[in-house]
Amino acid sequence: MKYQKVQKPVDEREKLRKFRELDDAFAEALRQLDDPESDFDIPTGPPVRSLAALEKEDVETKQQALQLEQARAFKQRFDALLKEYEIEQGDLAELVETLLGYGLWQQDLVPGSQHL
Repeated sequence: MKYQKVQKPVDEREKLRKFRELDDAFAEALRQLDDPESDFDIPTGPPVRSLAALEKEDVETKQQALQLEQARAFKQRFDALLKEYEIEQGDLAELVETLLGYGLWQQDLVPGSQHL
C-alpha cells in the first residue's frame, strides 16, 4: 500500500502573501523592461530571418548539394574511364599540359565544343 503525503492546508493569509510577492516581482520586472536606461539583460533567441532569406538559403543549400553530387558523379565516371583505358592520372596530366603548351587546346574551353 502506498503512503500518501498529507499536505497541510495553506492558510488564506499565506496564499495572499505569496500572491502579493509574486505580483510585486512581476511589476518590478515590467518596470525594468520599460526603463530605457535599465541594464536589465534579457536573454533573446537568434534574430528572426525573413521568409525570403530562408528561401534563398534553402535554394543555396540545394545548389551546393547538387554541385557536390555532380562533382562526385564526374569523378566516379572519370576514374572509371581512366581505369577502362588503363591510363594513369600522371600520364593524362602530362598529355593535357603538352596540348595546352603547343596551343592545340585552350584552357577553360571544352575540346570539340567549337565544332558544335
